[in-house]
Amino acid sequence: MSHSGQREPTASLSLLDATMVGIGAMIGAGIFVLTGLAVDISGPAAIVAFALNGGVTTFTALSYAELAAAIPRNGGGYAYVREVFSAPVSFVMGWTRWFTYMIAGSLYALGFASNFVEWGHLYGVTLPGPTVGYALLAVAALVTLNALSTEASGKGETVITLVKIAILGVFVAFGLTAARTGEFRPLFSKGALSVLPAMGLTFIAFQGYDLIATVTEEVENPRVNIPRAIILSVVVTVVVYLLVVFVAIGTLGAEALGGAGETAIAQAAEGFMPRFPVVGTGASLIAFGAVFSTISALNAVVIGSSRVAFAMGREGQLPARLGRFHHRYGTPLVAIAASAVLMLVAVVVVPIRVVGNLASLFSLLGFVIVNVALVRLRSQQPDLQRPFEVPFYPVPPVLGIVCNLLLGLFIDPFTWALALGWLAFGGVVYLAWSRRRERPRDEAEVTEIQAPEPIASAEEGDD
Repeated sequence: MSHSGQREPTASLSLLDATMVGIGAMIGAGIFVLTGLAVDISGPAAIVAFALNGGVTTFTALSYAELAAAIPRNGGGYAYVREVFSAPVSFVMGWTRWFTYMIAGSLYALGFASNFVEWGHLYGVTLPGPTVGYALLAVAALVTLNALSTEASGKGETVITLVKIAILGVFVAFGLTAARTGEFRPLFSKGALSVLPAMGLTFIAFQGYDLIATVTEEVENPRVNIPRAIILSVVVTVVVYLLVVFVAIGTLGAEALGGAGETAIAQAAEGFMPRFPVVGTGASLIAFGAVFSTISALNAVVIGSSRVAFAMGREGQLPARLGRFHHRYGTPLVAIAASAVLMLVAVVVVPIRVVGNLASLFSLLGFVIVNVALVRLRSQQPDLQRPFEVPFYPVPPVLGIVCNLLLGLFIDPFTWALALGWLAFGGVVYLAWSRRRERPRDEAEVTEIQAPEPIASAEEGDD
């Protein structure tokens, strides 16, 4: 507990828990919501889009791993940018990452709702009420869990993610015997360049490992475990994605898969998976897995979005109430509530394809800044303790910068317009909050807010 009486973050998450936060966020929307949409854009070459995205995201994942080991603070990319850039730049980073996680949460909530309804249909049950209602209920339930206990939400994430990996393993095991390589010919049936917009749409599927870094102070031995969790989550996710997309296209075919939309994987399973005791058809099992996947992804972004808001509040770039842990529950309760409100609004008003593109765009721009932050930190603090270092530096961060910028160019102008609108709104918030902070106050309070403790002294305090 701090000198002010506020609780400090507690290290209650293990390496496995941290890894499952990343995998839980990534293996969700990318497979069960966006696969059909990606195939509709690029045909069988969607598998190439997933593979290339895996390579692109690895460059930035390595940067996150080094930064997390060197700057063990909650907030992820925002915390790193805050260390090496000016206040306005770090605010933009935090503002966009917070928004990205919240908008991604609405994507996962909508994906959960559509798969939950589909799951009911497979058992002959027509669920009452609009689909969006189930999305709202999912957000409300997970926000409540996260508000009450970080450990409970983290352990729950681990269990749910392990279950869905097992279900996808069953899907792949049966599907590899039924997949037809002829379904991939011609691979570029819609042109080689169609891969690029498919990459732009599905890049959000590789956002998730960065959520691990947002809970750094709540993970045991973070300087070692956070880099390990980031790398493990990316490797496992890329392998699972490629196997699942290969089976889906190879069994159902690109044309049918592209027309299946958000329930593409479940429909693919109908053609080759047997009936299982209790569960029923293979499609029922996959629909059940889809429900688990989207729930775990939603839970992960509820965790991550609230920690970004918490970090910004603690740094004085958003109201201080956001940067406090609740004295009883030990969670950033106000930050969780603020994130939930915007997530619920996005569920109701933003179309799913727009949600995917918008979250992907902000992820790409955020990852560019994180790679630049790594380069600047190496230059500014060459002697900083780095338990993990990016191999072959500076090649990975430079490639990460270039690739993320190129992918951003293939996201449609409407999405860019929405992104600029959110940035403009953020600029208004920043200016208004800056003016409020400039009002006369106790000198010690100003110093505490405006001069974050240097990394070196923070390390000494941890020893």
